[in-house]
Amino acid sequence: MDNDKIIGILNDLIEVCRDGQAGFREAAEYAESPDLKTFFKEQSLERAQCVGDLQQQVQVLGGDPDNSGSTAGAVHRAWMTIKGTLTGRDDKGILNECERGEDSAVDAFEDALRQGLPTNLRMIVEKQYLHIKGVHDRVKQMRDARSATAGRT
Repeated sequence: MDNDKIIGILNDLIEVCRDGQAGFREAAEYAESPDLKTFFKEQSLERAQCVGDLQQQVQVLGGDPDNSGSTAGAVHRAWMTIKGTLTGRDDKGILNECERGEDSAVDAFEDALRQGLPTNLRMIVEKQYLHIKGVHDRVKQMRDARSATAGRT
């Protein structure tokens, strides 16, 4: 695989991580539960670290790292804000949107891992993928728990 293609893949992942960073930061702002606020802030910081790690690898390859989120991510964040306004920004709705965003992130990382990255980069991307997949599953679990709790009231 040539250098430009690798840089392109990494820059796509940088966009995805920036989207997650901003999305979790926004979710923390609107979440009602202190526990959720903390969780979302932590995830935003984790995504910032992922961005930094990927940008460093792009620079090592001689490329220019992406410095912005994707258009789709901006649309997702805007939709999350609108939906939050319409639904009263309840935690379950925020978790639903976070899960949707994480679905996209998981898909993007799985796609990148199928591209045949060099071993050193594959290890970095796979580590980030496993973390993102774990966060996705945790968000889904928290959403489902809130659904179950709401069903009992």
